[in-house]
Order: sequence, then C-alpha cells, then structure tokens
Amino acid sequence: MQELKPRPPASAGEMLGHPKGLYLLFGTEMWERLSYYGMRGIFVFYLTSAATAAVFGWQQMSQTELQSQALSYLGWYAMLVYLTPIVGGWVADNVWGQRRSIIFGGILMMFGQFSLGFPHKWLPDGTEIYFLWLGLALMIIGNGFFKPNISTMVGDLYEEGDKRRDTAFTIFYMGINIGSILGYLVVGWIGEKVNYQLGFIVAGIGMLLGVILQLLKSHHYLGEIGVKPSAKLGQKTNAADKHKPLTPEERDRIKVILILGLFTVVFWAGFEQAAGSMNLFAKYNTDLHIFGFEIPASWLQMVNPLFIIILAPIMASLWVGLGDREPNSPTKFSMGLIFLGLGFVSMCGAALQIGDSETIKASPWWLVLAYVFHTIGELCLSPIGLSMVTKLSPLRFVSLMMGLWFAFIGIANKGAAEIGKLVGENGPLETFGGVALAAIFAGILLFFLRNKLVDWMHGAEQEHTEIRPATKEEISITADHEGTPPRHFSAD
Repeated sequence: MQELKPRPPASAGEMLGHPKGLYLLFGTEMWERLSYYGMRGIFVFYLTSAATAAVFGWQQMSQTELQSQALSYLGWYAMLVYLTPIVGGWVADNVWGQRRSIIFGGILMMFGQFSLGFPHKWLPDGTEIYFLWLGLALMIIGNGFFKPNISTMVGDLYEEGDKRRDTAFTIFYMGINIGSILGYLVVGWIGEKVNYQLGFIVAGIGMLLGVILQLLKSHHYLGEIGVKPSAKLGQKTNAADKHKPLTPEERDRIKVILILGLFTVVFWAGFEQAAGSMNLFAKYNTDLHIFGFEIPASWLQMVNPLFIIILAPIMASLWVGLGDREPNSPTKFSMGLIFLGLGFVSMCGAALQIGDSETIKASPWWLVLAYVFHTIGELCLSPIGLSMVTKLSPLRFVSLMMGLWFAFIGIANKGAAEIGKLVGENGPLETFGGVALAAIFAGILLFFLRNKLVDWMHGAEQEHTEIRPATKEEISITADHEGTPPRHFSAD
C-alpha cells in the first residue's frame, strides 16, 4: 500500500478563499493552453497552404493529397502528446519534482513553437522540413513534462480532507477553457489573416509568458510545493503487496476499464475530427460569414470550450438533481457516444448542403450545432472516464492504468487522422455519415452492456453515485480530456 504524506502548504496567503498559488497555476495553465490550442487550430491550414507546399517541395501534390499528409502529421503529433506524459510524470515523481518538470516542459514547448514559426527565408534551402520536425518533437516532449504535473500541484496546495480542493479544480480547469478560447481567437486570427508562421510565434510567446510567470512567482506563491520528487517525500510501497496476484474482483474491474477504453477510442477518434477533417471542412467548404463578418475557420473550434463553460454547471446540476435516478457511468458513456453521433448527423447536413458543387458553401451553423452536440457528449463521457479509472484500478496499479487510459486516447487521435483522410477519398457525406453510424451504434451497444459492467464494478458504481455535489460540479466542469488528474488519489 502507499503511504501518502501531504505536501507542505504554501504560505503566501489566500485570495477569494483559496491559496494564491492556485491563481498562479491557473495563469500558467491558461497561457500553455493558449499556446497548444492556438497552434492546433492553424496547423493543418499551414501544412495545406500553397506557400508551405512550395517551400517543402510538395507542389506536385493535389489538395486532397496535401490534406491527407497534413492529417498524418497531426495524427502522429496528437497520439504522442498523450503518451509522453507517462515518462514526464515518472521523472517528476522520482527525479526532478513537478516544479522543475513544468518549467523544462514549458521551455521545450516554447522553442517548439518558435521552430515552427522560424522564417523560411532565413533557412538554407532544403532544411525547412527539419525545423517542422524539430518543432513537433520539442512540443511532444515538452508536453510530456508539463501536462501531468501542473494539475498535481493544484491538489498539493491543500491538505488531505480540505473541502476547498473540489472548487479549486473547478477554478483551475476554467483556465484550460479560457486559454483554449484565447488560443483560437488570437493565434487563429493572426495565423489565417496575417501569416501562419507568425501565429506559431505568437503561440510561443504565450508559452513564454507562462514560463516567466512560474519563474518569477512560484517561490513566493507555491513555497516548497513541487520542488522535491514525490518519491522523496515519504511515499513507500510494500514490495510484497505490489506483486500480489489480482483478486477476481480486481480482474472484473480491470475488464471494465479495458472495455470502456475501447469505447473511449471510438469517441475520441470521432471527437478529434475537430482539429482535422472538420477544421478543413470549415476552411474550404463553409461560408464563414456570420452576421456580415468573415471569421477565421479556426474560430469555430471555440464553440467547444465556450459551451463547456456554459453547459458544465447546467449538467452538473442536472446530475445532482436526479439523485438516485442519476444514470450510471456506462450509461453516461453511451449517451456521450450518441451525442457524438448526432454531431456528425449535423455534419451530414452540411455535406448535403454543398453536394458535389465546388462553389456552394455550407452554413457555419451546421458546424456550430455539431460542436454543441460533441461538447454535450464530452461532458457525459470525459470526466467519468478519468474518475472510473481511479475508482476501479487496484491501488498498486493505478498509475499504470491511468497511463493505459491516456494511451487509449492517444491511439484514438491517430485513428482520427486516418478517418479524416477518408473525407478526401470518399467525400464528406459518406465519411461523416459513417462516423455518425459507428458512434450511435457503439452507444447503443454500450447501453445494452451497462448492467453487466456495473456488476463487474463490484460496488464502485455505488461509490461513484455518492460523490459529494461539489465534486460532481468539479468533475463536470473539468470535462476536458486535456486535463490530467493528480496522481495522488484520496477517497471523497
């Protein structure tokens, strides 16, 4: 068993009832998400632009081939982004500590953005593609050190049993959504309306601001939190317990994680079309005039974080208000998949509107409606997945199972790229229609499996339904799959 000792609290005082360090972490995360989502919003546009194709020697490719290649780059990047936190989390826990790890990760991501944005005219001919690969590699590795550690520090601001911790994560994850909105808004505008590479530079400056904020204020507002590795703070593991065979109950619970993991792959493979095929559809097949103003295509991706902020408290109140009638976790998973499918039904409407015409553009409201459905699906599924892994995993394997869960999401991101390529090969109607049918079918199948899965949970579902209302609100608002829960778990 693990013996968990609380981190020493910061001593810089409080603001609005919380340690001031919370708002420092909020700001750092906000700038990092601005950088990440801003880059993601314009990445496929950059790779499919005529100027980029000329520089990289891709002039002979058709637009469909360019889009397919861009989606491949995006798919590999998005998959590896979810695998490297396993390494970064281990290094922080055993070698560096959280604080040093997030600074290191932030610096790498900053230089990664600057590598993408380095002016081509300043580079020797033939070397431009290497800066693209270097930038992606730096951001992948940097993300691995940043992502799993900053949310851990939020939990470490509070002693075990401090009821403010639930609300703290609500505040912190608002930083994720605000940062993503600002990323699409600012970087998207600069990238599409001015210059894509300048957009990457601006994204890098956003990450630089987050790093500077940490370097200047962390000692004062965080005290000793995150300085020493967890392994040196008194955590001990009983070796005999670690190698103890799994009980039948533990095996059943792990089966539930693996089965829900497969459905998770289906969900995120569809959901992550947002950065790929749906983003390209918005750019090249959508009338971007809204209320007389032509918006950048990447702005449509703001619908997701915006509606997370709007809908999360509503859905949290709905779950709490249902009381004993609240759907169990597999049922919520199935609802998430069905809402995802409905979003792609809306995308089919957009595809039907343009038909085979190269001049007719789809209404942007089809995409807005699709993103709203996808957001509702995300709120049903994402926080439940993270919560269930912590509740169902044997304590001695909880880090391994959480790593496996994020590996499922990483595989889904690579699958999303492969699905996105089908739009160019088969057309948007057939591809979006296929995703809609697959998601709805998976949701219905999971609905019929729900009772068996609950049986295999051996009481964990009852524990879930007894979570305090404040915690329900917290996990609903934190329903962003980019948010990694802390690795030090405690029962509510």
